[in-house]
Order: sequence, then C-alpha cells, then structure tokens
Amino acid sequence: MSKLIFTAIVFVTFSLNAQKNIYESSKFNSLSKTHKTLAILPFLTNLDLKEKLHKQDLKSLEEKEGYAVQNALETYFSKRKKKKKFSVEFQNTQDTKAILAKNNIDYQNIDIYTIKELSSILNVDGVISGNLDLTILLSKGIPSEFNFADYFLGNSNYGRIGMKISDGATGKLLWKYEKRITKKTGKNTNDLIDRMMKLAIRKFPYDKERKKNKK
Repeated sequence: MSKLIFTAIVFVTFSLNAQKNIYESSKFNSLSKTHKTLAILPFLTNLDLKEKLHKQDLKSLEEKEGYAVQNALETYFSKRKKKKKFSVEFQNTQDTKAILAKNNIDYQNIDIYTIKELSSILNVDGVISGNLDLTILLSKGIPSEFNFADYFLGNSNYGRIGMKISDGATGKLLWKYEKRITKKTGKNTNDLIDRMMKLAIRKFPYDKERKKNKK
C-alpha cells in the first residue's frame, strides 16, 4: 500500500511540474476553432556529445534524432487516436516528408521556411514542431549505468525538449511544452515521448476530455 501511495505522489508531483512548463495562448480557442489536421515536423536538434565528430557526421546524427521524435509523436498520437481521444487528425508523417521533398524542403533547410509557408505547402491547419538539445543519442537509449541517488534526485541531465503547436493561417504560437531529459524521463525516444505526453495530456489543447472538462 505504501508503495502505491509513494508512486501516486511521485506521479502527481511530475504532473504538476509538467503543467508548470506548459504555455497556452489566450487566443487558442479563436485561432484553432476550425482546425482539422495538424502536421508533425522533425524536431530541430542540437547535439553536444563528448566525442568529437566530423561536422557532417554530427549533422547526420542530429537529423536522425529529429526524425526519431517526429516518428515517436506520430506513434503516440496514433495509439490515442484509435480511442478517439483527439479533436483533430494528424497528417501521416510519410506524407509530410513526401510533400516537403517534392517542394525541395528537407531537414537541412526546413528552418528557413515560416510556419505559414509550411502549413500552406502541407495543406494543414497547423504544425507541431520543436527543438531538442542533447548530450547523448536519445534514439540509442539513455545510458544504462544505474545510480540510485542520481535517479531519485534527477541529477543526470541529458538535455531538454521543447514542443510547440502553431496556427497555420497566422503562424502564431498556440501551445508550448518544455521538459528536461533525465534518467527518469524515459529510456529512449519513444519512451520519452510516451511519458512526456502522459504527464501533459490533461493540458494538451486538442484532447477531447480536456475540452469537455473546460466547458
């Protein structure tokens, strides 16, 4: 029983911390009322690894990490979509990549395009994008060496992830969530996204239950 109580306290604490790192625009409802489809973009990644790598190799790894987050988010949303949990659809990431490629847009130059431009090209109402700062290769997994003190105190800091949703028509920021990456946040990219979204889901603006409770 005491174990269950402790787990519940930890989860509530993490949930409260997650909510503190969430921003929502006061204009969210008015700007998103006609939203039907969102595209998920690869996250722009900055790697600060201990090992020295050739510039091109580092760029390739950053691209891989950015696409890993895109795929993990699609997996998470797809699972919840089966339970009809969202008020919007999410464009298939393979379609997103194909449309961008046809317009000569890839990971290396996507940051020179505005949200409005990308939304128009992808024919969506808004986009999910973000940034990833890492000192490890998250897609390969969090280091397995276990130190109880570090795990409990959260001293193993491997970087930060910032996720945002922007309105396609205006380019305005609608919602943002930031989180530190540690041993406690997940063992790899999919695990991180799954845990991260579970903590933030009550504040996720397109969650049907959240909208119902808000009313």
